[in-house]
Amino acid sequence: MSFATPPGWYPDAGTPGTDRWWDGTAWTAHTRPSAAAAPHEPVHQPYAPQAFGPPVPPPAPRSGSRTRVLAITLSGLLVLGAAVTAAVLLGPDDSGTRAAPGPTASDPAPTAPATSPTPSPEDSPDGDPGVLVDQLNGITLEVPDGWEKADNTSDDAPTIRTAVSYDCPGASSFCYRGTVSTRSARAGQSDPKASAEADITTAADKAYGEDVLGQSTHGGITSHQVLKAQPVAVAGRTGYLVRWRVVTGKGPGGVVQSVAFPSTVGTETPVIVRLAFDADRPELPVSLMDTITRSIRPIGDSATSGGVGASIGP
Repeated sequence: MSFATPPGWYPDAGTPGTDRWWDGTAWTAHTRPSAAAAPHEPVHQPYAPQAFGPPVPPPAPRSGSRTRVLAITLSGLLVLGAAVTAAVLLGPDDSGTRAAPGPTASDPAPTAPATSPTPSPEDSPDGDPGVLVDQLNGITLEVPDGWEKADNTSDDAPTIRTAVSYDCPGASSFCYRGTVSTRSARAGQSDPKASAEADITTAADKAYGEDVLGQSTHGGITSHQVLKAQPVAVAGRTGYLVRWRVVTGKGPGGVVQSVAFPSTVGTETPVIVRLAFDADRPELPVSLMDTITRSIRPIGDSATSGGVGASIGP
């Protein structure tokens, strides 16, 4: 009986300090620094081609072999030194010719082959503070003014949020006026519409229901209203959008949105982008949700503005 290793981030033995994504059947091209590894990292190393497998250490030298190697090396150096001394003292050989002279101080110094400069973090989308990158799902989106990229989140999802937090109205915790996060759809889901419709309840609960400590940060959700549910073009692909207005026990409530669309990488498992804005905030108009959705691009394609489903808009 064989046991498949679950998808996850695993150390890339071919590149120290780097993790590589195992999709459950094969290694992918997605990598990240090991320092950013997810807190619940699988413990079993998946089987993979040798290019990403653990290096095989050389056998340890046998007892006494180091001494013999050292003796042979010293003997060779003594013989080489004697030969050089003899050549200098004897001068020309029997034919009257001399050995070719070695390089002199006037000879030009050898030049090293040109190498391409190593790109700095700022040269990649990850190093741009104005761009959120989801390497796993192969997308980027723009960070609005006054927002920031979150370094750590409870579910390790790539996330941006408003830079200023405030005391939650329903619990002794802190909240953010607006958040956007990206993730893969659940295993087995392939239809963007079904994925978005299934995710919107979770998106509302995460934003205005209970936090990871079980606290009702906004006094709980008392009701919701569907504002929009329709196809939408995202990153040149046809996806689906569901938007709710939620009413909470405390505070103004908010607007939540789940957008699902096929990924451009791997098996095209749908990507989900969750958005949550506090209601009645002039700096967070609902139109900003549309702007952020339109900014989603495949990694490496900053000019994508349409494609499949381009005539469909939010």
